[in-house]
Amino acid sequence: MLGRRLRIALRKLEGKVALVTGAASGIGKATAAKFVTHGAKVVIADIQHQLGQETAEELGPDAVFIPCDVTKESDISNAVDFAVSRFNQLDIMYNNAGVACGTPPSITDLDLDVFDRVMGINVRGVVAGIKHGARVMIPRRTGSILCTASITGVLGGTAQHTYSISKSTVIGTVRSAAAELCRYGVRVNSISPFAIPTPFVMDEMRQIYRGVEDSRIEKILNDAGVLMGGNCETSDIANAALYLASDDAKYVNGHNLVVDGGFTVMKSLVLPAPDQVH
Repeated sequence: MLGRRLRIALRKLEGKVALVTGAASGIGKATAAKFVTHGAKVVIADIQHQLGQETAEELGPDAVFIPCDVTKESDISNAVDFAVSRFNQLDIMYNNAGVACGTPPSITDLDLDVFDRVMGINVRGVVAGIKHGARVMIPRRTGSILCTASITGVLGGTAQHTYSISKSTVIGTVRSAAAELCRYGVRVNSISPFAIPTPFVMDEMRQIYRGVEDSRIEKILNDAGVLMGGNCETSDIANAALYLASDDAKYVNGHNLVVDGGFTVMKSLVLPAPDQVH
């Protein structure tokens, strides 16, 4: 009996219901799995139908899939309504779905049609997720809304302009929404990960490093980190999401949790040796 109570106590999302967009793979899948492990019922919302179904089946009876294209507000609204009708509530809304841009690096060559498409997914999709998550959380006076941002939204020059702009806008959106929703007991936070070799990132990197083996690309990504002794993994972001979604973060609101090993807080200053200065 004591062991069972201890296991329940360690399940930080016991009795909670979560909806995760972009949860068929990568960060979304890792987070959905983490949420299920900690006692949550999870709705897998993704545009990838087969992969989404497979993910839900893999995670077991506490996970269910619903098709969702975040560019369509009706899809997001339907996913939220589905979660409530299936599980009677929605406690956690994780707006994780996003897309890379693959646009030229110079602002003078910016393709504004691509810009509009990326903003429609990375920003409009997040705003719609916050809107409809809040719609069902406000009456209950409780809830946690999470959004995936990026270090590219924190530090300029780390990605193409379109992607960087979209992710910095996500961070601003979170702060704006948190300022209103706090009065209803609903918390809104974001997570800014370092680059992780997920399918999403690898697809983008293959366009840059054409013909280079995936193992080499993964090493390039991992070597870009600054914290010795480890690499950023999807499990690190899942752990961050678990913290922000749980009561451990009950007084954390409007925060952008950066998970980058310190990459964005430093710039190495390399000075010449004294004997090289004349």
